Amino acid sequence: MPNPSLNDAIALAIKAHTGQVDKVGKPYIFHPMRVMQAMDTDVEQIVAVLHDVVEDSPLTVSELESMGYSKKIIRAIDCLSKREGEEYLNYIDRVKSSMLATKIKLADLNDNLDPNRIPVEPKEKKAERINRYRKTIEILTTS
Repeated sequence: MPNPSLNDAIALAIKAHTGQVDKVGKPYIFHPMRVMQAMDTDVEQIVAVLHDVVEDSPLTVSELESMGYSKKIIRAIDCLSKREGEEYLNYIDRVKSSMLATKIKLADLNDNLDPNRIPVEPKEKKAERINRYRKTIEILTTS
């Protein structure tokens, strides 16, 4: 089975995120699309647009494998998918184990830090979110 194309990945992400909205009620698919646009290569763009499908939809890593996605893509998506009950720092350690996953996670965090994404948010909650994301960026960018 040939590797699915970027167009295939975009279509899959749209299907997986259908009906989902972000914190301000906009279609959730806009987020993975913005992360995808920050990437350079097709492989990076495929992982970026699919980075939340395992975590936020019924799709599994096994199903992505059966669709023909490469081991490199599957591994990065698996690293980017936080498991139920998993400690956040353990999750970030797994992300950091893949250079590809790390690049996508950094773009994901930067998109989540965009003040235009959540224009109305309680001050304390906003400060807590920003602090958490900045700490994560620091962890991912230091050896």
